[in-house]
Amino acid sequence: MTNIPETGRTPRVQVRLVVIQVLVVSLLLTLGGRLWYLQIRNGEEYAEEASGNHVQQVVQPAVRGSVLDARGVPLADNETRLVVSASRTDLMKMPDDGKAALTRLAEVLGMQPKEVTDKVRLCDAETKQPCWNGSPYQPIPITDEATPKQALQIRERSEDFPGITAEPTAVRRYAAPGDANTAQVLGYLSPVTDAEIEKAKDSDSPYLRSDQVGRSGLERQYDKELRGKAGITRYEVDNLGRVIGEAKSDKAEPGANVVTSIDARVQRVAEYELQAALKEARKVYDDNTSMNYKADSGAIVVMEAKTGRVVAMASNPTYDPNAWVGGISGKDYARLTGKNSNYPLLNRAIQGQAAPGSIFKVVPVAAAVNAGYGFDDNYECSSSYAIGGQVFNNFESKGYGSIDLGQALEVSCDTVFYRLSHEEWKRDGGIKPKNKTNDWFYKTAHQFGLGKETGIDLPNEVTGRIPDRQWKKDFWKANKDAWCKAGKKGGDFIQQLSYENCLEGNLMRAGDSVNYSIGQGDTLVTPIQMAAIYGAISNGGTLYHPSVGKAVISPDGKQVREIAPRAGAKLPMTRKTRDEIDGALEGVATRGTAAWRFGGWPQDKIPMHAKTGTAEVHGKQTTSWFATYTDEYAIVMTIAQGGTGSGASAPAVRNVFNALYGVSPEGKIDPRKALLPQPQKSLPRIGRDGAIDSPRIRPYDPQPEPSPSTQALAGPPATTGRRD
Repeated sequence: MTNIPETGRTPRVQVRLVVIQVLVVSLLLTLGGRLWYLQIRNGEEYAEEASGNHVQQVVQPAVRGSVLDARGVPLADNETRLVVSASRTDLMKMPDDGKAALTRLAEVLGMQPKEVTDKVRLCDAETKQPCWNGSPYQPIPITDEATPKQALQIRERSEDFPGITAEPTAVRRYAAPGDANTAQVLGYLSPVTDAEIEKAKDSDSPYLRSDQVGRSGLERQYDKELRGKAGITRYEVDNLGRVIGEAKSDKAEPGANVVTSIDARVQRVAEYELQAALKEARKVYDDNTSMNYKADSGAIVVMEAKTGRVVAMASNPTYDPNAWVGGISGKDYARLTGKNSNYPLLNRAIQGQAAPGSIFKVVPVAAAVNAGYGFDDNYECSSSYAIGGQVFNNFESKGYGSIDLGQALEVSCDTVFYRLSHEEWKRDGGIKPKNKTNDWFYKTAHQFGLGKETGIDLPNEVTGRIPDRQWKKDFWKANKDAWCKAGKKGGDFIQQLSYENCLEGNLMRAGDSVNYSIGQGDTLVTPIQMAAIYGAISNGGTLYHPSVGKAVISPDGKQVREIAPRAGAKLPMTRKTRDEIDGALEGVATRGTAAWRFGGWPQDKIPMHAKTGTAEVHGKQTTSWFATYTDEYAIVMTIAQGGTGSGASAPAVRNVFNALYGVSPEGKIDPRKALLPQPQKSLPRIGRDGAIDSPRIRPYDPQPEPSPSTQALAGPPATTGRRD
């Protein structure tokens, strides 16, 4: 065997070794530098972040404050229910992620297994409701309607239900005292959204993921006060999510209580009478449509005339706000929001807008006087009024000869207002207006507070509409292209109308002006706006911003923040004009268009003032309006597609006044039966422990309809006026 001599390393090998050594040293230096940067330079920052990663929050929701009526009766409060919850942390420790335990739970609760498992899954961009939007470290509610028997089963068989608890918990309740629903005024709650959390994170009242927030009504308007502050317990957890200790705990603070000006007894009466008026209107035959009135919706407002505080506010159709508690079902949601629902979530008292008809006429009367026309001057009330080739008829084509403005209100004579508005239109230049037009009829309406929000403390109020010259121009710009495309000279009615609007829809025409003068055409108002106006006429001329909230009281009852009435503008009329209009509206109730509905009313003791209204709507049946006031209260009621003001709405309003003052159908006053002869000024008593002195409310027992003998006391319907 031949021996091979040992040779030395070649230069190439030596170079490679040097390169490797340099690389190793460089990597070690880089690693060392990085470790120095992480542990020394930024060590404290990363230590804090690492600590934060191992601290998880569990939220204890705050007990939401109550919403009370003016006497302290709860309209919305909380009740104790048995809530079954699941701990996701415990479920995830099980081999099957808790599937077997949740299946057994579904069987006990009478639910489908999928219903239960869906509720404990976490929400994300791809997961639709039902899912859990809160912290995965806090108990996730499965149901708030568990029975004592179900709760006992879960507790006694705890080994079969690991991670499942059944505990009494405070849950929102809409009490409906005495059957006073108050749904649209109260509103409802639903879980907070990610967008709301992000928007409020830098505010003084940020949201937590577990929060329920107000979506409408008082629940939304006073959400910050009612919500309180949730308690937070911080737990230390390891990298597997296991709790290893408690870091810090903040106690929950209950929400404040909101006292309202609503009186649950009056609210019940208003709701009952509105519903009854709708049913009664559907029995009446409409000659114009050859069918019964549809009477598909309505609203009523009862307001203190001297403060603007709302005593009752009802909207129909309505709903049960308890449907939202614990999460609304898909079926209920569709029933409340679908095309065939008629939108019961809508508060028609502040969001329903319609042409006001003749209850609007107090505005053009004031405008005419401001323009220089005398209240006591004579004006021709003919059966019709012609402008060019177009004839505008008085209601039922009746004429009353020469009358003053007060009598024009009493008998609701349209042609008097046609003439006045047409004259003013011509003075302003007609179809070619002057550079500076007076526009008395439109300017006065804005001064009455129309065309803008009243400022009531409820969300989503609408403005209505005053179709003045600027509105005409804006509306024409927005619709010109569509009108020009659809219009055709000499076509059918719609095509011809579109053609005319295309050419001169921006101009204030004579027909626009005369229709507007009687609350028709493009004019839109809300019941709350008209209640504010008639309340202002009653109190001497002050327009109040309507309000529902009366006070915010701390949970322990020690701190009270009263919400004072807010006076706004003065009506654009002198005291003399106000008194003249006041006298005319009293005449409406005693000898005018509403007299046949107020027969036997104790006018000498409780002076009644009223105005009827019947608004025509293209393609629909007429809208019924009735506006009234006494020295204490203003009441406005409307029924869509309900017929005339005195025919459909007036009887219900009369019954509300009967209940307020304790007046029998025969006109006798019994103070013991009066709900509110005078507006309430005091707040309910709340003890130092937060307990509320809450009187009981009995369901409304409506008085019977007047007997034939009672009707005879009233005499025949007034022959000087129409049943507007």
